[in-house]
Amino acid sequence: MPSRNARSKAPESEYRAIAAQWARAKKLKELEDTTGKPNDSPSTEDAQRAALDARRKTAFERRCLWTVGFWVWLLCMHIVGILLFTSGFLLTRLVLDNRSECDNPPIAPLLEWEASGTVEGGCWHPKTFNKVVIVLIDALRYDFTVPVQDENQAEAFHNAFPFLYESSVQSPGNAFLRPFIADPPTSTLQRLKGLTTGTLPTFMDIGSSFAGTAIEEDNLLMQWRDQGKRIVHLGDDTWTALFPDYFQPNISRAYDSFNVWDLHTVDNGVLDHIFPLMKPEKKEQWDVLIGHLLGVDHAGHRYGPNHAAMTAKLQQMDNFIRNLTQEIDDDTLLVVMGDHGMDGKGDHGGESDDEVEAALWMYSKKPVFGRTQPEFTTPPATAKTRPVNQIDLVPTLALLLGIPIPYNNLGRPIEEAFFDLKGNAWDRLAAASSVTSAGIRRYQASYFQARGIEQSTKPGSPASLWSDAEALIAKGAKTKPWEALYKAHTLYQKETLRICKDLWARFDIPKMILGIADMAFSVVILLLYVSRDEDEDFAVLDDVELDFAENSLELQNPTNEPEATSYKTFSKSLVKPALIGAVLIGVVSSVLAKATGFDDWLLVAAATAIGSMTAVAGSLLRIRGAYMFNLLPNTFWGWLSVIFTLSQSVGFASNSYTIWEDSISLFFLSTFGFVSAIAALQRSSIAERTLGVYNSVLFVILGRIASFSKLCRDEQMPYCTSTYYASANSSTSATWQLAIPFAVFLILPSIIKSYMSTSRSYEGLAPLWIGYVFRIGLFLAAVYWTLDAADNNDWLTGLSEQMLKTIHVSVAQLVLALALVAGTTAFIWAPPCVSILTAAPNGRAPQITVLGYGNTNGARYLLLPINIAGACILLSKPMGGGALALMLWQVLSLAEMVDLNDLATETVGPVALAVLGNFHYFKTGHQAVVASIQWDSAFIPLFTIRYPWSPLVVALNTFAGQILACVAVPLLVLWKTGPKRKGVLESASRALGVFVAYYAVESLATMAWAGYLRRHLMLYRVFNPRFMMAAAVLLVVDLVGIAVTLLGVRTNVLAISEVFGFAD
Repeated sequence: MPSRNARSKAPESEYRAIAAQWARAKKLKELEDTTGKPNDSPSTEDAQRAALDARRKTAFERRCLWTVGFWVWLLCMHIVGILLFTSGFLLTRLVLDNRSECDNPPIAPLLEWEASGTVEGGCWHPKTFNKVVIVLIDALRYDFTVPVQDENQAEAFHNAFPFLYESSVQSPGNAFLRPFIADPPTSTLQRLKGLTTGTLPTFMDIGSSFAGTAIEEDNLLMQWRDQGKRIVHLGDDTWTALFPDYFQPNISRAYDSFNVWDLHTVDNGVLDHIFPLMKPEKKEQWDVLIGHLLGVDHAGHRYGPNHAAMTAKLQQMDNFIRNLTQEIDDDTLLVVMGDHGMDGKGDHGGESDDEVEAALWMYSKKPVFGRTQPEFTTPPATAKTRPVNQIDLVPTLALLLGIPIPYNNLGRPIEEAFFDLKGNAWDRLAAASSVTSAGIRRYQASYFQARGIEQSTKPGSPASLWSDAEALIAKGAKTKPWEALYKAHTLYQKETLRICKDLWARFDIPKMILGIADMAFSVVILLLYVSRDEDEDFAVLDDVELDFAENSLELQNPTNEPEATSYKTFSKSLVKPALIGAVLIGVVSSVLAKATGFDDWLLVAAATAIGSMTAVAGSLLRIRGAYMFNLLPNTFWGWLSVIFTLSQSVGFASNSYTIWEDSISLFFLSTFGFVSAIAALQRSSIAERTLGVYNSVLFVILGRIASFSKLCRDEQMPYCTSTYYASANSSTSATWQLAIPFAVFLILPSIIKSYMSTSRSYEGLAPLWIGYVFRIGLFLAAVYWTLDAADNNDWLTGLSEQMLKTIHVSVAQLVLALALVAGTTAFIWAPPCVSILTAAPNGRAPQITVLGYGNTNGARYLLLPINIAGACILLSKPMGGGALALMLWQVLSLAEMVDLNDLATETVGPVALAVLGNFHYFKTGHQAVVASIQWDSAFIPLFTIRYPWSPLVVALNTFAGQILACVAVPLLVLWKTGPKRKGVLESASRALGVFVAYYAVESLATMAWAGYLRRHLMLYRVFNPRFMMAAAVLLVVDLVGIAVTLLGVRTNVLAISEVFGFAD
């Protein structure tokens, strides 16, 4: 990227054109003076100036519209590129509509029994139970159920839920406990799909976690309903979204599932309604009873697993299950399970061991459960021993309750449920395994046929293994080799599951390449947009002579406006070809798609996007005179920004680099600070050298202090210590951390004042807003987190939990009202941060001094990032709020460094700001993993989920660093510039272009590396989450840049022009 440092330089062609016009106007004026024509009256001149200002305002509004139009267009290009890549990368499997039928088993059963082939006797296998009670304890991790003998080694979650383990040891015929392994993603909605269909949800499905759609493929509940079974549901309302109209309407109860602050409402609702249904007179109202409790999951999200609240909740579950076992009869099966686990902070969504290791416990009043080995009587000590896949529950429940196994099932029967109590009869287990394998074989054949894939018959393939199992039956012996038959079917089931996992991991390479190409093209467009020649006229920042000549010409010739300069029409010259290209290619591709019956409209959108970008690239390359070689830097600072960007992008090819990105970002920031300090030593004056070195060193030190806020990801252990929360097993803040928001309240406004005071711009609204309103907002944020800690630790026992929640939600809403509502209003209507002093020393003519004139643009615009920072500080926990306060301080230091080293037209400033935004993403308690999303932040200003506010609050919490950096971009070009600065909008848009280009290159790199490393072992653990983060960040900064940054610059220019007039 070229670098332009042209504060007082004007293009020679511009000087000559205006000088010629000025000479002609001067001669005309002299002629009028000699002929005695009277001068215009003051009122006429004022009217002319007002008309000139009105014309300039109208032109400025048009420029804003075209500039915003360009950025909206670019946002659409990014969306198309991301959608193209994800549609080929995060594939969904083909869902078959086939259904299993009771009288049509996939193979003739190996056993004979009374009423076989009927619901009463068992469709495909002898029925064991008539009814089932399924208790799903959300996030019940396996180690929550295993006792720890050494109390010194026990955590808060140990020994609080012993009944499952004890009953399995004491009554092995009545109960068994096994690790229950979830397939990622470990979110409730995807887990429920697997637990009811027996299939593996894809990673793409995680996007529907908050808007579950009905499951239409064959599943357990569909089979129960088709067989006339009455289903009752109590608890988490996700079930009603997945299975609408399945449940008995008068006795089912659904509760809101997303209020993670509420530990008791859902659980109490289940407990209150489940026991009455156990009474003999109520048992005829249901055949399947599902209770989904959320308290354990919510305790984890709110406090983490190692907290007294988790102990209390697990003890409640222990008492609940103990009492429930007393109520069921011999014909009822009781199943207790977790849908997933939770990590050390109580979150889930990824694939770490703690997140996938849930618990499964089955209980029957009559002894029916056996063990294939005597040592299996004792439940596994850890989840690594004898785990059960969660999809194995589907055929197990289906066969125990006599219904067909759902058609798409890939699970296999759980041994204990079908093995003889005596421990020496394998027939029932082998028969159950045989019919399950036959169902899997039928499904696999249908799936391969639908996809047009030929099945392999090589040795070791599923077809070969099936033949081996069939051969054991065909021997014709009186006594079948049941144990060998079971083991043969188990091998077949395992291999088929592996084949299906590989099959569903196939990628649509052409779409992935097309998405990468689209994103690369958009990056080139951005680079061309920001890489303009030194001779371009909007590089002229402050040239008094040229400004005077232009103003005089426009005043003297109001009807003959001078030819619009290129920077004023630049965005217009891009948006027009963009629209024309999009319309032409879009219409042609749509017509072709319709004519040929092509139904992949995403490819039509891709063609439209590429056609539109081609038109824009042509405009940039031909009309505006931008050439490809302009993309190469021509200064040290330009090369530094390229090195920063490319180093980050290349590094994403390494999983270790991606894992340690938070520490590496600090290295880049420290490097920039060091180089800036060296550059400051080259300044001419001692004052500039001192200030340059001071701000550079301060920038590095503040980054180092912020680095103490750290949330470690699993892969960083044991070389990382989390400090963001009270401990590695907590999701609440430590008591000492409550001092941080109070320190921010005391110090941050004074820091801001000191930066504004150097330019005498702590004037106008600034003292009131920063010194009082902003400080009050920070104080209330500190009060909020103190009340939150009091609630978490039961400090205020005199207040009810609901009252305390009401108080601190009200406090949070007041802070957001001050920061966003009142702050936006103040920013729109506030005058410039200047004061006018009039003095007449020694009786001479009065002299007017405008305090803050030299920083008119920057000082007033600073109010906008301050307001955004106030909201984000509230929505981040104390450590995160402290990190954001340090970030705002670093932004001010960066603005000073850019000004002192004359870097306002360099690309390195926005790039450093982008790195700073990423760095503080990690310092606010986040990592590039789904589990680090702080869902509980949605309830800081709200009592329950409210759309669209809840997602917006979570987004502000998650991307606070990047959002604040994006809003602060204009400060780098506006800081310490006066009201006569030209091309403010265009300068800010160009800086925003550099800023967004950094994130676009990052998104392109993570996209390309995820595609290239699609078979890497760490794909879904490291590379895919980082790509998802980069894509989300890019879209966020695009939206914030349009809705906040550019509109903020517009508001700023209009407000300053009301006082000083329009500069251009």
